Amino acid sequence: MAELKEGGIVKKGHEEGLKMAISLLQEFNLPEGLLPLADVIEVGFVKSTNYVWIVQKKKVEHQFKLISKLVSYDTEITGYISKKKIKKLKGVKAKELMLWPPVNEITVDEQPIGKIHFKSLAGITKTFPVEAFAAGQ
Repeated sequence: MAELKEGGIVKKGHEEGLKMAISLLQEFNLPEGLLPLADVIEVGFVKSTNYVWIVQKKKVEHQFKLISKLVSYDTEITGYISKKKIKKLKGVKAKELMLWPPVNEITVDEQPIGKIHFKSLAGITKTFPVEAFAAGQ
């Protein structure tokens, strides 16, 4: 795991980590409310590979009200971020009926469509309006 983080920019603490996480979402045109984090310990980003990691004190479950979707964010979240996309995502699960399939890819459509797609390794893809993941949702 250490080799993935080599040469990365790291921000420690909740305030600095949260600022960095939001600025990465903005830079790559992803909705700001996509990662409702709490008690952030560390956020890191390796520009050469676009590898990103987030460490928080405890798992966070967040209800996205506009779409009635419960999502779980583990203590460590990792993935590769690019324009309108996060792939090889680990540490995020969305509740489907009684199951919690892991989300391994998130893609945002070009405007004016305004849709966001969540893919799991199980082959499940869910699509929602991007507004459901705006900051404060």
